[in-house]
Amino acid sequence: MEDTQNSAPGSLPPSQAAKLAPRRAPEGQSTTKRLQTELMQLMCSAAPGVSAFPVDAGDLSIWNATIDGPDDTPYAGLTFKLTFNFPNNYPYAAPTVLFKTPIYHPNVDFSGRICLDILKDKWTAAYNIQTVLLSLQSLLGEPNNASPLNGEAAELWDKDPEEFKKKVLGRHRDVDDE
Repeated sequence: MEDTQNSAPGSLPPSQAAKLAPRRAPEGQSTTKRLQTELMQLMCSAAPGVSAFPVDAGDLSIWNATIDGPDDTPYAGLTFKLTFNFPNNYPYAAPTVLFKTPIYHPNVDFSGRICLDILKDKWTAAYNIQTVLLSLQSLLGEPNNASPLNGEAAELWDKDPEEFKKKVLGRHRDVDDE
């Protein structure tokens, strides 16, 4: 027999309250629902110069994405391919995003890893695939040279824009989707 003596008036005993509590969907289901919603948003109203789609329709955890280099930057006219790998607790944890296209940039290392605060400690569930892509597109034209992964690129960006552009074009090459 449960002790209801110390319960607030009108409240249920813990065993009954547990039965009536809303059930939370398993993390994977809420992640899948969120990714399906984001896919529909991208298909219906994607921002210019960015796109993303799941690699496999049966697995929404891995996506391929593209970013067009912004005009008036060393990346203008170039297209970059990326991968998004979503954790089971997305959107509460950031996806792992990598450049697949080789890129010469102060905030991207030669393995394609990206130094961007919203993909690390500044991530919030309010961000989505499109906001990440737009942030990366913006980063192409406005690198954070105070926190470079590629020190040489950061130095050239500031000191020798022509040489920087040569390195960008020398490193860029098209890659096939896998």
